[in-house]
Amino acid sequence: MAKPEPWRLKLAGYPETLEVPTRFQDMDINGHLNNVAFAALFENARVMLNRQVRVWNERPANERTMVAAVTINYLAEGNYPDPVTVASGIGHVGTSSWTILQGMFQNGHCIATCDTVVVARTDNQAKPLRPALREGLETMMVCPG
Repeated sequence: MAKPEPWRLKLAGYPETLEVPTRFQDMDINGHLNNVAFAALFENARVMLNRQVRVWNERPANERTMVAAVTINYLAEGNYPDPVTVASGIGHVGTSSWTILQGMFQNGHCIATCDTVVVARTDNQAKPLRPALREGLETMMVCPG
């Protein structure tokens, strides 16, 4: 597994953050947040980011999105009951897809990163992103510098 770029370990590089409480059921047998909890926490923040970019009531009825790939890098243990902050932004916008980059922070430390490729489909085919969607995605780009 490649080590994340240093900017990924800092909240400042991401345009959006969401604080999420952890739950007792998120713990594994060792008392740490389990891998399924990490995935669910990332998913929740990813959906919130997509909802900000894509106003749902303005989306064409024939346009759908689907997750094509998710990669989670576990960097440190997470603990209950401390909340986590999931930071999110757009890393790349392609012809018919985009990549969401995320970092999960707890008590000031990055405990995981997540990269998700989302594909837009219109009429059940991959087609170029609508200009309004592309513009919305580009306003949420990460700031590596």
